[in-house]
Amino acid sequence: MYRERSAGVAGAVLWTSTAPAAAVTTRVLPDGCVDLLWSSRVGLLVAGPDRTAHLGTSAPGERWVGLRLPPGVGPAVLGVPAVRLRDQRVPLPQVWGPRVVEPLAERAERDPARVLVELATHRLRVAGGPDPLGARVAAALAAGATVAATAAEVGLDPRGLLRHSRNLFGYGPKTLARILRMHRALALARTGVSLAEVAARSGYADQAHLTRDVRDLAGVPPTALLTG
Repeated sequence: MYRERSAGVAGAVLWTSTAPAAAVTTRVLPDGCVDLLWSSRVGLLVAGPDRTAHLGTSAPGERWVGLRLPPGVGPAVLGVPAVRLRDQRVPLPQVWGPRVVEPLAERAERDPARVLVELATHRLRVAGGPDPLGARVAAALAAGATVAATAAEVGLDPRGLLRHSRNLFGYGPKTLARILRMHRALALARTGVSLAEVAARSGYADQAHLTRDVRDLAGVPPTALLTG
C-alpha cells in the first residue's frame, strides 16, 4: 500500500508504504529529489538524487515513511551538497553523526511522519530556507526551457549553472532536464495521449527517441511504466 499527501513544508510530500507479506522490489524513478526516510527495518536514512531508476527491495511487512523534498531543497535540510549523496541510500548517522541521530531514532519509532516533518522544518528554519535558485532552475527546466535559456534566466553562465546544479540537485542541468522531461512525458501519456504525440509535445525528436531516453533513465520502456 502506498499513500502520499502534502507535508506542509517547502512543497515536500509525505508518503507511506507497507510491503506485502512477501518481499517486493520497487522501481523508483529518478526525479531530482532527496528523500528523508524511515524504515521499520533499518531506521532513519537518506535517499540521494538518482540518475537512473533505483530498484529497492522491502522485507515482508516492512513499513516505510518518507519525506520527499522538492529538487534543490535537500541540501538546505541535510547541510551537504546533493552530489555527495547521488545514487546512494545513506544511514542518517553517517550524514549527521550518531549523537545527533540517536534521540531522533527513538522518537521516529513512535511517530516517524511527525519526526521527519519536524526535522525538515527545523533544519530549513536554521538554514534560512532553501536556496531560491533551486526552485527557479527546476521550474524552468520542468517547463521545457533549454539549459542555455535557463542559465540566462537565472543570470548564470553555463559553468556557474553546472556548479550550482550539482550542489542543489546532485547532477548537472542537462541530466535534470532529461529527468523532468521524462516525468512530463509520462504524465501526458497517462492521460491517454499516444506516445508519438507525447514525443512531439514533450520535446523528443520522435517516439523512438522518447523510448530510448526513458529506457536509459528508468531501465524499462515507457510502455512498461504505463501498464505496470
